Amino acid sequence: MNLKFKNMKSINLKRGVLVALFCLAFVTFSNAQKQRGNDRKAPPTFAELVEELDANEDGKLAKDELKGPLKENFTEIDTDEDGFITEKEFKDAPKPKRKERRSN
Repeated sequence: MNLKFKNMKSINLKRGVLVALFCLAFVTFSNAQKQRGNDRKAPPTFAELVEELDANEDGKLAKDELKGPLKENFTEIDTDEDGFITEKEFKDAPKPKRKERRSN
C-alpha cells in the first residue's frame, strides 16, 4: 500500500510540473505576441506631416514637398485638383496597401 501511495505522489508531482510548465509557456507566448503588436507605429497625423514636410509653411502639402506613398498617389488624394493636399483630402484618402508578409 505504501508503494502505491508513493507512485501516486510521483504521478501527481509530474502532472503538477507539466501543468506549471504549460502555463509558463502559454504566458510567455502570449506576452511575446502582445509585444510584437506594439512594435508597429501608428500612421502620422496630418499635423505631423505638415510639421515635417511643409517646406514653405503654408499649411498644405504640395507634391514636391512629399515622398513615398503620398507622392506616388498624389493625383488620387488631391481630389479638388488644386495641387495641394489639405487635411480633409488627407483624411479621406484611401489607405495605402500594406506590404505582403513573407512566409518562412
